[in-house]
Amino acid sequence: MRRRFVLISVTTMLSVTLTPASTADAHTLRPKPAQRAAADTAAERRQVLTYWTESRMEAAQPLKAPAPKAETAGEPERGASFTAPPTLDLQAARTPGEAWTGGGAVTRTTGRIFFTTQAGRNSSCSGTAVTSANKSVVLTAGHCVKMSGAFHTNWVFVPGYDRGARPFGTWPATRLLTTPQWNAREDVGFDVAAAVVAPLDGRTLVDVVGGQGVAFNQPRRRQMYAFGYPALAPYDGSKLIYCSGRAFDDFVGTDDLGLTCNMTGGSSGGPWMLNFAEPTGLGTLNSVNSFKYSFAPNWMLGPYFGNEAQAVYQSAQTANAL
Repeated sequence: MRRRFVLISVTTMLSVTLTPASTADAHTLRPKPAQRAAADTAAERRQVLTYWTESRMEAAQPLKAPAPKAETAGEPERGASFTAPPTLDLQAARTPGEAWTGGGAVTRTTGRIFFTTQAGRNSSCSGTAVTSANKSVVLTAGHCVKMSGAFHTNWVFVPGYDRGARPFGTWPATRLLTTPQWNAREDVGFDVAAAVVAPLDGRTLVDVVGGQGVAFNQPRRRQMYAFGYPALAPYDGSKLIYCSGRAFDDFVGTDDLGLTCNMTGGSSGGPWMLNFAEPTGLGTLNSVNSFKYSFAPNWMLGPYFGNEAQAVYQSAQTANAL
């Protein structure tokens, strides 16, 4: 029996048809991550940097795209637990959404993402610099690199964005990657992506801002902190917002994790972190802001980081950043 659910993405309103499928079906749909070259020449990167003026960034809005239909491929495939450090003490708290004033590494590693859609619209998301072999990986949501069948262009990451300031520079992507499930049918259960960004002035992203830890195939229902740059009311995209609380399982239509959180469009792709320590601003990324149900505007949903998400990360961290 087919069941329809109307979802509100944190970057757009989506009408999504979710069709149950067996886990075995999901396992057969697990080729290598989908990849596409972005600004992979010096000339292209100069063009992208020239394109993103202060006025264009200020005018960028969360996506407003046609409502795609996606069929779920079942639960994300689980494998052996994998964690890249740091791993720090849990902080017991519950915050549905407010400005982050605690400082620490999260104010450097989290940033805004800007890109142009295939329709020519300048849009924004959120993302995170993470620990990686090439020191050049940004993790985000699948729809922050590809939507409505096309990869975005003019893709840049601005870590530490604060009221228009770009204290750590603007980093153009040289490669964009996402899960095969998101690539094929924009399946919200696999709404995960990565970008590889070019060095800036001879230094890698992680050398400049540091990198959060990342983990896959972890236990569910744990204390989480979520961060992002929501740009729709009551927010304006100018500063870093956070939510915190214990994650719950989506009991409606996906295998996603849920969190009580009122962040809005533009926060898509922002990190969900385990073991987050407020004094240092360090944690372990284990999901990203993905979508909301229309009937539950104070719930944020994020994909479970299983083998598919790990494959995206592994491919990104071994890619050449130039």
